[in-house]
Amino acid sequence: MTNPSGSQWEPQPAGAAWVAKQLDGFRRQHPDVLIFEELLRERTGTRLLDWIDHLHLTSVDGIEAAGFVKASDGWYEHPGALLPVVKQSSHDRMLLRIDSVSDFYVANCPRFSIEVTAGPWDLRREAILARGKWPVEFGMIERNGCNIRTEVKPLTDRQKIDGQVVAELLRHRQRKFDNVMAGCDSVQQLIGQAIDMAGRDVACHLFFAAERAYWQGRNRAGQVQFMRQSALGVGWGNHDHHTYRSSRVGFSRLITLLEELGFKCRERFYAGLEAGWGAQVLEHPTCGVVIFADVDLSSDEISADFSHHPLENKANLGTIGLWCALHGEALFEGGMHHLECQFDFDGARRQFAQFGVKCMKPFTDFPFLRQCFTEGERWQVEPNRIAAAAHKGWITTEQADRFAAEGAVGSHLEVLERNDGYRGFNQTGINEIIRKTDPRFLVVEG
Repeated sequence: MTNPSGSQWEPQPAGAAWVAKQLDGFRRQHPDVLIFEELLRERTGTRLLDWIDHLHLTSVDGIEAAGFVKASDGWYEHPGALLPVVKQSSHDRMLLRIDSVSDFYVANCPRFSIEVTAGPWDLRREAILARGKWPVEFGMIERNGCNIRTEVKPLTDRQKIDGQVVAELLRHRQRKFDNVMAGCDSVQQLIGQAIDMAGRDVACHLFFAAERAYWQGRNRAGQVQFMRQSALGVGWGNHDHHTYRSSRVGFSRLITLLEELGFKCRERFYAGLEAGWGAQVLEHPTCGVVIFADVDLSSDEISADFSHHPLENKANLGTIGLWCALHGEALFEGGMHHLECQFDFDGARRQFAQFGVKCMKPFTDFPFLRQCFTEGERWQVEPNRIAAAAHKGWITTEQADRFAAEGAVGSHLEVLERNDGYRGFNQTGINEIIRKTDPRFLVVEG
């Protein structure tokens, strides 16, 4: 897997070690850091390190030697790693990224002294723990379509109301259509309306909050984990990427719609001749949302810009195309195939087992990257979709009967642990696990 410059993503141990050293300093100087870190580990199976949004530090000694580069706005960022941004400041400060500081306050006010800044529905809000009591600041940040590097102003009451209207429009959007192009036209119109009312970045933030909610409504593993993380008031602040599956005919429209929301295409991915599928990775520079967009693909198409040039339908369907045929496009009624979040890999798997959530065999187990799917959520398939797939020869009569009786696997939660700042993906491992999610051949592994 390559980064936008064309080189391979590589582990960045020096950068990760530098950030870990700063975290150690906060642990020593603010006792609430250790307390909350233990709560995250025990109650959510996640690591505090993976929630860090940014750091303000009085000393940045060694930061450039660790691979960070100082940008024109004064912030340090590591171009080759998934690590928090850093700025030199007059005081030391560490904030964790969460969904809602109000939810955090309600969940934690009995155990911590918390001061919340800004008002409801403002773009950026903070919840600071024990402000002024310790030599460093520690707290949470809620970012609604903005980042820490951009100055934001308080919203007017009208803007806040518009934001709430957009949030509900996106959550309630139509998802069933007569054909793919009609669905894309409808979503494009809605995205345009959302951008006009709330601005592009806020519209993107609200769009993916709605997408996670829709996916979660049909995925028990997601419901269990969200319950656990909501009990600490942190929401889905540890999301790593969102995976969409698309038919060939709808793929370029999916990419165009994501670009209208502000996404930038990162690396393209091809799983190999025998796999029959590829992907475009996209990232939103403001919201930090990453998309893994999957599509059936042949080897002769990888050299072209398959993300922007329309792909014709083919007679035979691969794993991605069949999923869309049975469940609908991920952009529409299918919803995301999986949400991937960052965890303590071993701890999360043990804790999931305690809640009756099974995990499939890990498909990546490197020191710098560990990944597995939870057992697939089986969805009922509409009879007309089964009949159409059988008529076109995409599935056998036996498979059609099985899907009608048992449904077909629709979605997963992906458990991921990143180390050494690694931000790439395991091409071989992904290829193997995608084949195992094909409902025609699915074998669940413990």
